[in-house]
Amino acid sequence: MAKFYVLLGPPGAGKGTQAEIISTECKIPHISSGNIFRENLQNDTELGKKAKVFMEKGELVPDDITIGMVKDRLLKSDCGNGALLDGFPRTPNQAQALSEFLKSIHAEIACVPFIDVEENELIERLSGRWTCKAEGHVFHTLYKPSKVTGICDHDGSELYQREDDKRETVEQRIKVYFDQTAPLIDFYREKELLVEIDGAKTIEEVTSELMKVVNCGK
Repeated sequence: MAKFYVLLGPPGAGKGTQAEIISTECKIPHISSGNIFRENLQNDTELGKKAKVFMEKGELVPDDITIGMVKDRLLKSDCGNGALLDGFPRTPNQAQALSEFLKSIHAEIACVPFIDVEENELIERLSGRWTCKAEGHVFHTLYKPSKVTGICDHDGSELYQREDDKRETVEQRIKVYFDQTAPLIDFYREKELLVEIDGAKTIEEVTSELMKVVNCGK
């Protein structure tokens, strides 16, 4: 039976990095909701056309369209042994629809790893990024500080913070994530599929914990 995994984690938890590692190690595709939308829009699929109508109005794409796109992707041959889902599902309704679909194709959600990091740690990670105006070199006040505060090591240009990296923006992003994702976390916890991973550890330690949980679909 093909085993699928839903990877959860707030902005700054390192979810993208870990997803790529797991995908490579376990030889299963890393499927992000963002990529699914882009592919459908670029290929002008029927579902892509329907989604575009809502997106152009700045409205949320209805569940039936989003779920339809995900189903089409999961039926492709590279998902024969399973896949790692990232960014879908976002709600208990989507999660229920996913479970029912997988059951219909004799597959299942094996587990839902949740990379958990304290809010203050996430804010420090995300709001410490500074970018140089000339070439876009990136520094971090904690992890990769420039030799001279506010000046790029490589070209001497001024460092600035993008809007996305400013503390107030970061705080709002994290709040929105937890507000929106809390019901999904509860849903999978009740199903006894949620596995919490301490995201405050090093990248290597988090990878080790995740690999024990995922076990490469075995």
